[in-house]
Amino acid sequence: MRRLVLASDNQGKLREFAALLAPLRIEVIAQRSLGVPPAEEPHGTFVENALAKARHAAAATGLPALADDSGLCCAALDGAPGVHSARFAGAGAGDADNNAALMRALAPFADRRGHYTCVLVALRSAVDPEPLVSEGRWSGEVIDGPRGANGFGYDPHFWLPEQGCTAAELAPEVKNRLSHRGLAMRELARRLAIDWNWR
Repeated sequence: MRRLVLASDNQGKLREFAALLAPLRIEVIAQRSLGVPPAEEPHGTFVENALAKARHAAAATGLPALADDSGLCCAALDGAPGVHSARFAGAGAGDADNNAALMRALAPFADRRGHYTCVLVALRSAVDPEPLVSEGRWSGEVIDGPRGANGFGYDPHFWLPEQGCTAAELAPEVKNRLSHRGLAMRELARRLAIDWNWR
């Protein structure tokens, strides 16, 4: 088993990445379990934040690192919550707080189009000059009433017209196949096999 430190303390992301990387015989280790505190995320773009988090985790552990920066981008809100998705309601906010803040922000608008974006960065070391970068996008609509008990974040409000349900109503294996994170992860797995010879 190869080891890859995940630059996140989000248990939902840890479960998803562990499932997505299991076929490549990669053990995903949460940075918290290695005593690594979260990195700062001061940047305005997903890719800059993901790179900062991956470098931080790799430097602290000496292991190859994987980081993602992802969020929900709403057309009516000029891309918000975007990189602030995890703290849309303020520092320390939980999923319920963020969802409530999003409902308030969208209340005046009829346009409920949105998409999840995920940018993944993998580094062999903190000084790796060739980070692997992949991106995935998952389009849908934001609904007022939450539906479903699976997933996390904004998933209960993220309606998928083609599926006829929210992201939180999907079985985990279906979500992993369709989601922004699943799309980005499959592309990253392809790059890991080619560029790092992790097959």
